[in-house]
Amino acid sequence: MPLLAGTSGWQYRDWRGQFYPAGLAPAGWLSHYAQTFPAVENNGSFYRLAAPETVDRWRASTPDGFVMAIKASRYLTHIRRLRDPAEPVSRLLAAAGRLGARLGPVLLQLPPNMQADLGLLDACLAEFGRQAAEVRVAVEVRHESWWTDRTRAVLSSRGAALCWADRRGRPITPLWRTADWGYLRLHEGAASPWPRYGRQALRSWLGRLSAGWPPGCDVFAFFNNDQNAAAPADAAALLAMAARQAAARH
Repeated sequence: MPLLAGTSGWQYRDWRGQFYPAGLAPAGWLSHYAQTFPAVENNGSFYRLAAPETVDRWRASTPDGFVMAIKASRYLTHIRRLRDPAEPVSRLLAAAGRLGARLGPVLLQLPPNMQADLGLLDACLAEFGRQAAEVRVAVEVRHESWWTDRTRAVLSSRGAALCWADRRGRPITPLWRTADWGYLRLHEGAASPWPRYGRQALRSWLGRLSAGWPPGCDVFAFFNNDQNAAAPADAAALLAMAARQAAARH
């Protein structure tokens, strides 16, 4: 199970002196980040798509093999609420496509008050498939009305991954496997100092991921607990734990 773990975003000023060297300018943060982690989730794209020259700079400052997941624009997910997806999907893919081989999955995070509408979800996923069949899509749904076999069937039929999510060390979504790859978001740990994840919580998640996907399947795990530089510390701890388990098996 190739584990591509990292953080949700990297442009956090309070990480200076904790994860980033105190004197490192923001322009060098992504390059420094990519020396430690194999992947990052770009959640800035939720608010605004980056200019072409910015995306080109991201690509140039990261090594071969590095992967950047892209959080879909709130215009698609929160304003249009998946309706008429062709134009926003096209704009998103045009911007993200400049990453080339570094482009990872696209995350569709739906509003917490958006109730299940399988027709809208299916049509949006179909639009991604029509415009860029090679791009993988993960879906983070947050209203309980989505937790049905019909939702699982729509995701599976489109090859989209249900985004597993955690809060305070516990799953807050069903642990469905709907694609041959996985996606996990960890929002807040219950350990000290807040909002860190404890070793037992990380070990439990690593076990769930290993049980969910066989060797050879990509699994992405992004920590969204950015306060107090908890996210990079936890992502590094999870990767180290996975490496030790892999070494023990061999």
